[in-house]
Amino acid sequence: MGKYTYQPKYQAPVSPTAPMYLTPEEKQAGINPRLKVAARRFMCPSCGREFSLFQSRAVACKYCPKASDRCPNVRCPYCDSEFPIAGFVTPENSREDQRIMNDYTDEVFNRWADRYNLR
Repeated sequence: MGKYTYQPKYQAPVSPTAPMYLTPEEKQAGINPRLKVAARRFMCPSCGREFSLFQSRAVACKYCPKASDRCPNVRCPYCDSEFPIAGFVTPENSREDQRIMNDYTDEVFNRWADRYNLR
């Protein structure tokens, strides 16, 4: 799939390691930059619907064997199109950011599965 020509400002990839403002309420609730990046909504270039990295991993990637193995892609839960995390969710040339977000989403879903005995 080719590069996207237009991305609204809110769609711009964000680094989880970049300085990010957290309100006192967000800090009190335990929200961190990784959570904010994973929960951000992005518009699918193929179908135009919005989804987050969490939605992608929980719905579209749920049964994929690569989902818990640092998969470099994010999949739209609506049209099943796949895009690289780098350049879509995180800045294009940052493999470190891609690794951080993959590890974070894996950790969240593994904790959830362990909590509810889904393994």
